[in-house]
Amino acid sequence: MLSGWFGSQLAAQQLPHYTQFMFNDFVLNPAVAGTADYYQIRSNSRFQWVGILDAPQTISLSIYGPHKEKPMGFGGYLYSDVTGPTSRTGLYGTYAYNIEAWPDIRLSMGLSVGLLQNKVDGTEIQLIEENDPVIQGGVFSTWVPDASLGFYLYHDNWFAGFSAFQLFSNNIKVYDMKNGLNRLKHHYYLMGGYATDIHPDFRLEVSAMLKGTTPAPLQLEFNARTTYRETFWIGMSYRTKDAASILLGYIHENRFMFGYSYDISTSTIRSFNSGTHEIMIGIRLNPIR
Repeated sequence: MLSGWFGSQLAAQQLPHYTQFMFNDFVLNPAVAGTADYYQIRSNSRFQWVGILDAPQTISLSIYGPHKEKPMGFGGYLYSDVTGPTSRTGLYGTYAYNIEAWPDIRLSMGLSVGLLQNKVDGTEIQLIEENDPVIQGGVFSTWVPDASLGFYLYHDNWFAGFSAFQLFSNNIKVYDMKNGLNRLKHHYYLMGGYATDIHPDFRLEVSAMLKGTTPAPLQLEFNARTTYRETFWIGMSYRTKDAASILLGYIHENRFMFGYSYDISTSTIRSFNSGTHEIMIGIRLNPIR
């Protein structure tokens, strides 16, 4: 939420968005660490609203996996979210522990702790009042501690999770006075998914996510994709009051994963941009024995 310098208030989600969240669930829920028997690396690059000046761009990189002998997991991730003269950079480490909740069903609980930088580059801002002493020609940034918490219930064919971000609700100031970025808001994610074989060669996966933060309204996103012989996939996604998406992907020898999504805006902003592109690259390392 940005206020003060612009004389009004803008309410929006403060965390990056990912269309391919089903391939990036560790960044959205720390409890995912350690739920598979191998380490994996995931990278997402998102270019939102192409054609609009200073539109958001997000890059993230994560690595996570299990302990060799104990029911726990570790991981870490880094992300950079840039919108014009403003940017956010986060660096986090994660610990998760899982237990058997019921036969064949496990519950994982995870915690991420790290640092979050908020920055405003005044040299990139064109002011109406040229003599504004607040940000003209200056670069202002601040680092604050941050944390997120998650729960993840999973089975061979389905999962359900809940996570909460920006738990410390820090007050962000980019210079000594009280103007600037306001307090960080709690963000909540509720997600679930189910997968089943519909043919010896085809597997269907559906998932949904509900996002919430105040004062922004709740947002629902759901998607479905079909994978052919664990090699190619195609799917579609829909995000309420925002966009519809096409999903494409390829898996090479069950080790390397490449995904692409294209968002078509369904709101009034569609008249001013040519869509949103997101690229995902994943590497699956050898199983932990």
